[in-house]
Amino acid sequence: MSQPLDLVLADMTRVDEEIRSRLTTDVPLVQEVAQYIISAGGKRLRPALLLMMCGALSCDDPRRVTLAAVVEFIHTATLLHDDVVDESTLRRGRATANQAFGNAASVLVGDFLYSRAFQMMVDVNNMRVMEILSDATNVIAEGEVLQLMNMHDPSLDEHAYLRVIRSKTAKLFEASARLAPILAGADASLEATCATYGQALGTAFQVIDDVLDYEGDAQELGKNLGDDLREGKVTLPIICAMRQASESQKTVLTDAIVHGNADNLAEILKIINDTGALDAARKAAEGEAQRAIDAAAALPTNPHQAALLQLAASLLGRRS
Repeated sequence: MSQPLDLVLADMTRVDEEIRSRLTTDVPLVQEVAQYIISAGGKRLRPALLLMMCGALSCDDPRRVTLAAVVEFIHTATLLHDDVVDESTLRRGRATANQAFGNAASVLVGDFLYSRAFQMMVDVNNMRVMEILSDATNVIAEGEVLQLMNMHDPSLDEHAYLRVIRSKTAKLFEASARLAPILAGADASLEATCATYGQALGTAFQVIDDVLDYEGDAQELGKNLGDDLREGKVTLPIICAMRQASESQKTVLTDAIVHGNADNLAEILKIINDTGALDAARKAAEGEAQRAIDAAAALPTNPHQAALLQLAASLLGRRS
């Protein structure tokens, strides 16, 4: 298998068609901003995960396409709001929506996408689906607030960091994976297995993303190296570095965290490398990827299950 997502390419085409049809609105600016960010590309990993999990469970319920579009709308809304909060200027190699259209338009179009997602959930007409996605949306919002509270805090530990990313990032992965067994009418045990896969995959995805902020290639990433530090975000590479750093190194890192200052990024990168922080963070991601692999191994054996196994393993090699 060349790429794990190849199995759902036909369904993803239908999801893209659903997204385009659901973006119809009489307000031109809403459509313009929404199209701008949705057309920016990206992996569409969350809707693809829902479709792959449906394939693994032999579920061909046509509502899977609508729910995959719902998941992408929720994700896109969070990106619009995130970039405003973080004052980001670059995403996927081009100007963020807030940079191109302003903060007010970005926030309000994010609200539109959330509300459109809930309209689509009503169309699906399944209370359990509504419960999962409304809960996920609420947890994501809590994660955003938690991250805001943790900004510029050099004392942040791994437990607090994981709480944020499991709320902010992994929760939508978990919900996407959980929707498939609900559509398939599976039992609670299988639903829990799918949810575990999604949560572990989402956690590994975010940890690797945070590693790449310090060792990736800016052109490949489509964003500037050290952006997390400039925004005052304390991520796992910094937490691991602080654990092993000398007092003088801790002083440098603390100053950068507290003031959101990445002017001496070269020195900070050297500290991160000298303390083995990136290796330690990657090891944590490996543990989460293995947890996802173990969950996928309990699913029915078929090509989609094999693709889920491959997807978890391939996360560790991602560069963008």
